Amino acid sequence: MGLNQTAVLKVGLSLLAVCMAGYIVGLPLYWHIKEGLASGFNNNSHYSVLSSCAPCAQCHCSSKPLLTIPQGLSNASFSDCAKHDPEVGEETEKNFAELLSEELKLRETDAVENQQRSELALLEAKKVMSQFQKEADKCNSGMETCEEAREKSELALVAQQRLTALWEQRARRKSWKEGVTSSRGQSNAKVQSS
Repeated sequence: MGLNQTAVLKVGLSLLAVCMAGYIVGLPLYWHIKEGLASGFNNNSHYSVLSSCAPCAQCHCSSKPLLTIPQGLSNASFSDCAKHDPEVGEETEKNFAELLSEELKLRETDAVENQQRSELALLEAKKVMSQFQKEADKCNSGMETCEEAREKSELALVAQQRLTALWEQRARRKSWKEGVTSSRGQSNAKVQSS
């Protein structure tokens, strides 16, 4: 019983799909065949008028609408099939031109605002860069001062070492010994304290 229902459902869906495809493809195919037949039968006066007529004249709209809409809710443009009103066209072109000019003005103001924001950001970046440059200059001058002081202290140390070596040489020439002076200094201190 379940297999029968599945088969019926498949057949029904297949039939529905074929009908929809026929409807979608059939209408354009019908109009193409009708135009082909119209151009093939130039002897018939009705078809010759249709084939010689401009494409805009072949409006297949009926004069009566399919649905009637109440007067308050109706839009007059639906009932006007392929009618061209020059005043409406000019008004539409004016509106379109106004919309385009308005859009251009908006984009221009956006561009100006973006440019002002970028200029402000650039000025802020320049200020920050200037502050960092000042700090770097201070640091460099401090480093130079420290380097000069280090060089001076090295020179002073070397000079002091030379002076110490000179005095040590003089003392050794006079027969000075390190251990002797410290014991003499202690004995002198004992003699002075007594």
